[in-house]
Amino acid sequence: MQAFLKGGTSGPSKDKAVSSDSSSSSKAKIIPWVEKYRPKTVEDVAHQDEVVAVLKKSLEGSDLPNLLFYGPPGTGKTSTILAAARQLFGPELYRERVLELNASDERGISVIREKVKKFAQLTAGRARPDGKPCPPFKIIVLDEADSMTKDAQSALRRTMERETKTTRFCLICNYVSRIIEPITSRCAKFRFKPLDDDILTSRLKAICEGEGVDIDDKAVATVLKSSEGDMRKAIMFLQSASRLCGKDSTVSSDIILDIAGVVPGERLEQLIATCSSDSYEDLDVAIREVIMDGFAASQVLSQLHDNIVINESLSDKQKSIICEKMAEVDKSLMDGADEYLQLMALFSTIMTQICHGN
Repeated sequence: MQAFLKGGTSGPSKDKAVSSDSSSSSKAKIIPWVEKYRPKTVEDVAHQDEVVAVLKKSLEGSDLPNLLFYGPPGTGKTSTILAAARQLFGPELYRERVLELNASDERGISVIREKVKKFAQLTAGRARPDGKPCPPFKIIVLDEADSMTKDAQSALRRTMERETKTTRFCLICNYVSRIIEPITSRCAKFRFKPLDDDILTSRLKAICEGEGVDIDDKAVATVLKSSEGDMRKAIMFLQSASRLCGKDSTVSSDIILDIAGVVPGERLEQLIATCSSDSYEDLDVAIREVIMDGFAASQVLSQLHDNIVINESLSDKQKSIICEKMAEVDKSLMDGADEYLQLMALFSTIMTQICHGN
């Protein structure tokens, strides 16, 4: 770096740099912990007993219905179907027999009519290269299926109906209410539950042992609270904290809070206290400071909801008015509204209820 800043390097140093690059490239690639510790088999999936039991029976008989997985993010929906597909087809046929489309792919009616329909019409054999029996169908995985348009879902319904002999579909979504009824009636529906703290704790401690991460119990509890049952988010927080601290340091609760973007409780209490002052000028300054410090409006909203619900100084009527406004602000934030304006509108409502409400 110093040589680069000075504006030039000599020949031997260049050769040394090239050799170091080649040696580093020869090392094993660094894999994100989310992928490294993703379940490899259906039995490795945690806390989803009903889904695992059905899939194990289906794997034994080499038969599979159309599936619809729904539930909160980070509970193992995608990992479950990918693990089942690997067990069914083996590593050799996996790429040929499984088509996975995510929300990042275009999923309008044209893609359903062309890409999905074309893949669904291909025939499949009954044998694997290793000689084991193989089911004569393919699997199409549509992740984030609730983001598909109604027209695309209608086209998919027809494809599911016609290609049932050669193809099985697995739709994955967070909100099953956004899937049209003709599709849900053709699928076996499974709800993925948020993971219990015991399950998360055991998995996180196993990862820490495997990666040599030193973490105390308070920090583990902070990871659980910040992730809200999302295994993927918990592992990402843990890996980020480990990279930040280094191998010789202990991962602390404060580092987890900084990485997760959690608003300190004292800061939230200060915002509510500012609302009691009945001064829009003070409220404007406080909200601008929160935004300038990098706290997300959605995180403020989430933590504020819990604070308002347990606040004994507010009546039930006041809480209902504030919570209704919070719902409107949450919808506006999801639609891309300005964070400052939405927080100002919300805390103005709180100020009105605290200072002038009945």
